[in-house]
Amino acid sequence: MLPPLYYLVPVLGGYAATSYYLLKHPLILQKRKRLAFHCRHISHRGGAGEKIENTIEAFENAVAHHTDLLELDCHMTKDGRVVVSHDGNLLRQTGHNVNIQDVTYEELPRYKESLEVTFFPGHMSTGTDHRIPLLEEVFQRFPGKPINVEIKEDSDELIKKVSELVKRYQRVDRTIWASTSDRVMKKCRKENPQMPFMFTPRRGIFVLLLYYTGLLPFVDLPESVVETYMPSIINRTYFPKSSLMRNRFLVYLQDKLMVRRSLFQHLQARGIQGEVI
Repeated sequence: MLPPLYYLVPVLGGYAATSYYLLKHPLILQKRKRLAFHCRHISHRGGAGEKIENTIEAFENAVAHHTDLLELDCHMTKDGRVVVSHDGNLLRQTGHNVNIQDVTYEELPRYKESLEVTFFPGHMSTGTDHRIPLLEEVFQRFPGKPINVEIKEDSDELIKKVSELVKRYQRVDRTIWASTSDRVMKKCRKENPQMPFMFTPRRGIFVLLLYYTGLLPFVDLPESVVETYMPSIINRTYFPKSSLMRNRFLVYLQDKLMVRRSLFQHLQARGIQGEVI
């Protein structure tokens, strides 16, 4: 009787060869996604390193420098207005310990005169615009510009209002659902399934597992956009609060596992666009 390896080795070899070939030629099995935009330059929070984050001035500056896509964050005020702000509590941004959901839009404090850039400690962004804008204002000011809208609250009402604004300004094909929560993303997709959407962190880890097991070419991916950070910035310009996240070995491991040219080339060939922050 032949040993099991006699059969197992050629099967695994055939699987590896097939997986590798399909990784390089994904359209044999997968249909290429067709988005209404193509992005190479992303302005995170409107280009937070140049102007005060998430302000109209920041977005205008980014557009003036020919950015391909604006990335922003949304919360909802006590009176139901959808505002553009990264934090739900405004202490870091304004110096006032105020929760957006606890005040009306008119009661929102203004941004500080200068604001430290999250991914660049010690570097301050400044500007003349210190007002927290409405999402509707951004849609009105930049009708043709693709925008990545991150939902920062698990709020059915917020998701519904964002979707209504997207439809009202006829930008379903140019607005991306984004969230770090699988639960929130599921609600976003249910509310407006026509909008493209990005990978959540958990789904990103799933893609890495598929990639390293050779299964990625065989699996359909409904997402249209992947957003990630460059691990190389950790302990250089970005210092996570968690000591575990700052561990040199873990940072090195992240860099080696996540930043793989063949992975991003495969996703790009499938029409999945990447955002690196």
